[in-house]
Amino acid sequence: MNVDWASFTPWSALAGGALIGLAASVFALANGRVAGISGLLGSLLQRGGEGRGEKVAFVLGLLLAPLLWGLFAALPTLHFETGSLGLIVAGLLVGIGTRYGSGCTSGHGVCGIARLSPRSLVATLCFMASGFACVFVLRHLLGG
Repeated sequence: MNVDWASFTPWSALAGGALIGLAASVFALANGRVAGISGLLGSLLQRGGEGRGEKVAFVLGLLLAPLLWGLFAALPTLHFETGSLGLIVAGLLVGIGTRYGSGCTSGHGVCGIARLSPRSLVATLCFMASGFACVFVLRHLLGG
């Protein structure tokens, strides 16, 4: 593995992480609910859910933040090493995993671990181990 030190940006990564933590904390304090993205999206797709306004605002903030950032700085170039089919399959697997795991990395990894939830710690360890295993198999065993 080679680290591209010219592109290493610890301060912006630290600022991004702090903003994610701040947004999750404010959402929890203001609404009494965890800011898990899969749960927010899932409840927006159901009829008659409570708190739709703040959920829509949170999701819109996620979608509009890169556009706002693009007004002040260049957005990073996205590069995918797979085609459309690979992205669709990956998205479906992530969606299925979040339903079986009763949450996603934001709900378990950010909010759950911050609340010292044992279930969230186990879920996050499973997410991470699965990701490590997939990268190992795809890059080192299959040569992709």
